[in-house]
Amino acid sequence: MAKKNNNEEQTFRVKTPRGNQVIGKVIELHGGKRMKVQCSDGKLRLCRIPGRKSRIWVKRDNYVLVEPWEIEGDEKGDVVWKYRGRSISWLRKKGYLKDLD
Repeated sequence: MAKKNNNEEQTFRVKTPRGNQVIGKVIELHGGKRMKVQCSDGKLRLCRIPGRKSRIWVKRDNYVLVEPWEIEGDEKGDVVWKYRGRSISWLRKKGYLKDLD
């Protein structure tokens, strides 16, 4: 996760799925902080952005980290993180996005 640039080492961290979390790609926006997400485990979930994360601005085709609900987890979940720029290229290089591209 370190990259050398002009004899300086830049380090960045990428949030990876832990426990039952999965990476997903936003397919449709439904408004009201709700969206359809195609997840890396092959399931299509109706996801929401919980109140504590309401500052996340998600658009179609963004990659997100989804935490499935304990009840109805195959159909619903919460978006807990949005991936950007270098993080997406790192995830793609490490093979996390092979099921979504």
